[in-house]
Amino acid sequence: MSDQIKLMAETRDRVGKGASRALRRNGRTPAVLYGNKKEPLPIHVEERELIRQLNTGHLMNSIVMIDTGDGKPVRTLPKDVALDPVTDFPVHVDFLRIDEHAKVHVEIPVVFTNEEEAPGIKRGGVLNIVRHELELVVDAARIPDEVEISLKGLEVGDSVHISHVKLPEGAESAITDRDFTIATVVAPSALKSSEDEEAAAEEAGATEVTKQEDEAVLDKTEGDEEA
Repeated sequence: MSDQIKLMAETRDRVGKGASRALRRNGRTPAVLYGNKKEPLPIHVEERELIRQLNTGHLMNSIVMIDTGDGKPVRTLPKDVALDPVTDFPVHVDFLRIDEHAKVHVEIPVVFTNEEEAPGIKRGGVLNIVRHELELVVDAARIPDEVEISLKGLEVGDSVHISHVKLPEGAESAITDRDFTIATVVAPSALKSSEDEEAAAEEAGATEVTKQEDEAVLDKTEGDEEA
């Protein structure tokens, strides 16, 4: 399960672009707490710590306890991080307040296992990954770090659909209207290229034969006319 993260924060007395720019100049990132039938609360967190957590790749799928120093940390789930288009530094974060066992919508990374037991891959097939993450609805206290999918027994042309995946206990797919594809074992591009080259060579050969036959017919026609 995903670890719980703690972020120290302070409330904001002022909001707006000017106030936000001033915070960023001082190494702070503006944010907001919202949801759970309470009024939004403007806050700011330390930019360096926020970036460190973002770089782990797990922040968006983790419970984040926001501590504003009042002795009552707030349980949240990060919902959106706005990044500067030039520096990629975070410029604003939205944190959704949640109850301990609330049902939350998260995107969980997929990890493929048993590649060595996939005959199609052993014979040169390539795993074409359609979805690197799965959208799941899970208990906030049981958010998985990842979802493992076994490739055992897959041949070239076989696909893995969501119906084939054993999801973690208590987790459900957020997409319920179709049995979507997660990955497919496809023929290697090198093999396809080779087949294309062979087909092109055969076509070129056929064209050359046709050209020679046309020339032979033309020579014979010219010879008959001269005779």
